[in-house]
Amino acid sequence: MILVDSSVWIDYFKGISNRPMETLDHLLSREPLAVGDLILTEVLQGFSHAQAFEEARKVLTSLTVIELGGRDIAVQAARNFRALRDIGITVRKTIDAIIATRCIESGHVLLHNDRDFDPFVQHLGLRVVV
Repeated sequence: MILVDSSVWIDYFKGISNRPMETLDHLLSREPLAVGDLILTEVLQGFSHAQAFEEARKVLTSLTVIELGGRDIAVQAARNFRALRDIGITVRKTIDAIIATRCIESGHVLLHNDRDFDPFVQHLGLRVVV
């Protein structure tokens, strides 16, 4: 399963052309895609018009929606955060640690456009769409 991060969805809904957004556009009708519950919130809260909100909601909720957190993921995300900090890497956003950890633990591949995931790839085995 490919989990798509908010960094890609935001570009997609804004019509910003870049490699991750083009990959998403290609995968939408070809691969099973997922969105995390917190990613759903991040993306939808950015819409100022009700019609655009509803259109995006329909697209996003037509995908598999994955619960990102929970007790076990929260604890493992903290472990991953600490492991990276121990080697001198500061994770800037807790939500990124949770998203990366959910993907690592559940075997999901992440499609993103956010360099904050790079340490999770390099040091903790996060798999990403290349």
